[in-house]
Amino acid sequence: MVRIAIDAMGGDNAPRAVVEGAVWAAQDYNVPIELVGKEDIIKEELARIQREGIHHRRGGLLKFLNQNIKIDTSKLDIKITHAQEVIEMDEAPAQAIRKKRKSSIVLAVQAVAQGSSDAVVAAGSTGAAMGSALFGLGRLNGIERPAIAVVLPTMKKPFMFLDAGANASCTPEMLYQFAIMGSTYYKNVFKVENPRVGVLNIGEEAGKGNELVQNVYKMLDENTDGINFIGNIEGKELFHGDCDIVVCEGFVGNVALKIIEGSTTMLLNLVKQEFMSDVLAQIVGLLAKPFMKRIYKRINYEEFGGALLLGVKGVTVISHGRSSNYAIKNAVRVAKEAVETEVNRKIAEIYQ
Repeated sequence: MVRIAIDAMGGDNAPRAVVEGAVWAAQDYNVPIELVGKEDIIKEELARIQREGIHHRRGGLLKFLNQNIKIDTSKLDIKITHAQEVIEMDEAPAQAIRKKRKSSIVLAVQAVAQGSSDAVVAAGSTGAAMGSALFGLGRLNGIERPAIAVVLPTMKKPFMFLDAGANASCTPEMLYQFAIMGSTYYKNVFKVENPRVGVLNIGEEAGKGNELVQNVYKMLDENTDGINFIGNIEGKELFHGDCDIVVCEGFVGNVALKIIEGSTTMLLNLVKQEFMSDVLAQIVGLLAKPFMKRIYKRINYEEFGGALLLGVKGVTVISHGRSSNYAIKNAVRVAKEAVETEVNRKIAEIYQ
């Protein structure tokens, strides 16, 4: 059975949201959990959950969902590994990893490296999670650099976007490897036999863009690895649903991801403001609530849980720093799926 190690101390809402999400996942997905962090604090959170349950609220001002979930923690397979140190968000990742060898994220990765767990979920410092995974687990054979792979919604079905920030600058060979890793993951997890791959660019034509994207375009266009390359993808086309995997360098990917996140938040807040502006708007808001609930579910990043760090030997899921208990729960699901579908083994087989 798959066991997931979780950095219980990482993230803006840790340890409460992280422990709640882990416990919730343990119950709903029947998955054993290894909580890594300060033991006394984790035990306090588990005792509180036993008494009070888990409070789940989504939808902001519209309150789409507001419920209290009762969970008997004594019936769940939850292991606690004590970590006396925590890497904070403002610490330099490389220095912190070397200095705090007994930190929660380092020990969570170590649990995977030593085999007590099969995957790690972390919502703290992205740099610390990446660095710990890279140093603690190592790269897959044939992979030059790992990539952060984010799953995002479209008008049709989700698409995978990588690299979303692991590598500020890339070579064409790295983007080519991202395409292979993304295709392998998408094929096995989303059950799409021949996923479509595109390169994020400023235009659709083959000659558009800088030297990097022109070179990777040529490599993908001539590939013999079975990649279903469909050409360049402009930013405005990301959410049309006509491409399954979009590759780019990490600097561009992270900027694009933050713009998407900010725009989505602004749009939702504008809708909420309008629905709360007067009595008539509130009535309309109540009538529209079922439709808004469905839309919110489709675009809410919490539904996707976290981003996979593809290219390292163990499964690593990096969650948003402000992840709620629901986001952590879904991050555990992402990690479980990646382990069960043996994505890493299938990527490694390509380079044997």
